[in-house]
Amino acid sequence: MDIIQQRLLKEIADIEGTPHGAYNIRSNGKGIERRSIENIEIVSKQDKPGIDIYVKEGTAGESVHIPVLLTQDGLNDLVYNDFYIGKNADVVIVAGCGIHNGSCETSQHDGIHTFHLEKGATVKYIEKHYGEGEGTGLRVLNPQTIIHLEDSAMLEMQTVQIKGVDSTVRETSAYLEANSNLVILEKVFTHGSQTAKTIFNVDLNGENSSAQVSSRSIASDDSTQQFVSNVNGNTNCFAHIECDAIIMDRGKVEAIPCISANNVDSHLVHEASIGKIAGDQLTKLMTLGLTQKEAEDQIINGFLK
Repeated sequence: MDIIQQRLLKEIADIEGTPHGAYNIRSNGKGIERRSIENIEIVSKQDKPGIDIYVKEGTAGESVHIPVLLTQDGLNDLVYNDFYIGKNADVVIVAGCGIHNGSCETSQHDGIHTFHLEKGATVKYIEKHYGEGEGTGLRVLNPQTIIHLEDSAMLEMQTVQIKGVDSTVRETSAYLEANSNLVILEKVFTHGSQTAKTIFNVDLNGENSSAQVSSRSIASDDSTQQFVSNVNGNTNCFAHIECDAIIMDRGKVEAIPCISANNVDSHLVHEASIGKIAGDQLTKLMTLGLTQKEAEDQIINGFLK
């Protein structure tokens, strides 16, 4: 890999050198490095671009890295990745995409990830998105995540849009069976004229299933964001959906919650808060010697931490 690819890899997956555990690195539309280990096998799909990841039953303390890099100007990359997590396995999966665009053409990556967690399986899934480059061409990322949780399975999903992504539509659909648990933590920062849309579709189908979704975002300059959530409680279940956003300059944020209780024992909560940085917070920090810009940066970093 060249210097640009190495820098992107550090930004999105905190990788320097060879990753630990199993990994598959995709660059400019094709796999360039891969390693399977005893309990985790990575296999290329035969019918479409992408890979299948198989984690054996009872696997514990292992990790999988599957970063994607785009440095070829004007490339439109599409990939399908499926994860099959065996019973009672416990793994960490690190994904994400970094785009370097130095041209006037649009560079785009669409990743469709599907998770199949068997009974008692646990996954921590980390996905980071990042764009850079001196070109005027757009950097577009459209991740789609589909989650199937069997009895007592648990998935924690941490998604971060770091910076430099001009347009993104992030869609997550989840189907929960009995006693399963889904936790989603999203952080998004937009600036310039960037646009970001997040869509969460959650079906709580099994008794005692639960979902917790937390979205924190900041829209600055002329950027716009939209947060859409559709949660269906179809049995005795619990869900808490939270959207907190800060708007700066001429930024705009729209929150569209929809919670549907289809069973008398479903308990669904949605909270949304959108506003500017509180003046007393700025004043307090500025009395400590910070400029207004430095104070705003401190508040932003703390909000997205």
